[in-house]
Amino acid sequence: MRILIATAGSRGDVAPFTGLGARLSAAGHQVALAAHTAFADSVRAAGLEFRPLPVDPRTELASARGQQLLRTGTGPLGLVRLARMAGSFLPALGSGIAAAAEPGADLLLTTSTTAHLGEVVAEAAGIPSITLTLQPLLPTRAFAPPVIGARSLGGPGNLLAGRAVQAAADRFAAPAVRALRRRLGLPPRPMTRDLGNHPILNGYSRHVVPRPADWRPSHEVAGYWWPHPDPGWQPPQRLLDFLAAGPPPVYLGFGSLVVPDPERLSATLLAAVRTARVRAVVQSGWSGLAAPDGADDVLTIGDAPHDWLFPRTSVTVHHAGAGTTAATLRAGTPTVPVPAQLDAPFWSDRLTRLGTSPGPVPLARLTPARLAAAIRRALDDPRHRTRARLLADALAKEDGAAAVLTRIDRIAERPGGPGQR
Repeated sequence: MRILIATAGSRGDVAPFTGLGARLSAAGHQVALAAHTAFADSVRAAGLEFRPLPVDPRTELASARGQQLLRTGTGPLGLVRLARMAGSFLPALGSGIAAAAEPGADLLLTTSTTAHLGEVVAEAAGIPSITLTLQPLLPTRAFAPPVIGARSLGGPGNLLAGRAVQAAADRFAAPAVRALRRRLGLPPRPMTRDLGNHPILNGYSRHVVPRPADWRPSHEVAGYWWPHPDPGWQPPQRLLDFLAAGPPPVYLGFGSLVVPDPERLSATLLAAVRTARVRAVVQSGWSGLAAPDGADDVLTIGDAPHDWLFPRTSVTVHHAGAGTTAATLRAGTPTVPVPAQLDAPFWSDRLTRLGTSPGPVPLARLTPARLAAAIRRALDDPRHRTRARLLADALAKEDGAAAVLTRIDRIAERPGGPGQR
């Protein structure tokens, strides 16, 4: 089958689909991945055809709207500000997805950031679609929507909040969806989406977030989709030398988070490292974090694959994005999450419940003393490393891509389906 994967957002929203796409390609499918131009190299390194989507996510997060979202953090107001920011570029994104599908496809795989628009494109092309998510976004009684925080509202409250979040997402996407339908010659349709029988696969482990009992049978927890390793990446010699010069360091990195004052955050991280009496590797990320030149106990690095780096560290300190959370669980490394916005408190709470973390240190309350104390707890309490290693062993036995392949095979085998043409 000719399969198009369309995803938008930061690296954590794209990287898992390079690995999944490579698995689909190995199974005999012809796979193209549509994403932002910044990720073209990593898509092509996975052996996939790259098709560009508009918008630069790093620029958006660094904009006034993006910084306002960071200041808001999580909760309903954060969701509203995210939706407003997305609303400004959804029309262009819809046009980009439609253009990416024009060379032809038998199946469209959308993500949580492209589902509304992608389903319109699939309808216009007369092809099926599957939604792949990295967070449990479907309404459920089991927990509150991840995008509004970690606190449970009780079964009925959780379900009501989940439906409210879904309705809000539909409402903010509605103008772009209506415009795309007109552009593609489709008749008007009410915005309310019936996801009851639509296949939705969640790309995380049941050991991390068990499948809620009140989800429909078409809604699955597949397991993680791991990023495809870049065959051209080699660790810099200075990183190898630093790792060899002493005990495993603490990793500190905030990925796609763009903070307004990276110098201040860098200084806080450095002071915490010195207070905790540990060596550290600081990954600069989209904020441009950096330790002072010449420090023998702290090294600043650029991009480095988490699957290579994290097993060589003693503790990971990160922003608790879905992708970095998955990577630290895969590595079996104790962790200190520093949540800042949207679903980060949800994943931080999961890490704490799983026992791999002593608890989060929210970015809004981050101080050298608090972070140093959390690092020491993660290092000094052996239960965190034991739980992390047990969970890593469980994740190693899972195959998240297999569930996607199974679902694709069912679609291909339908009478009149792509596999029957």
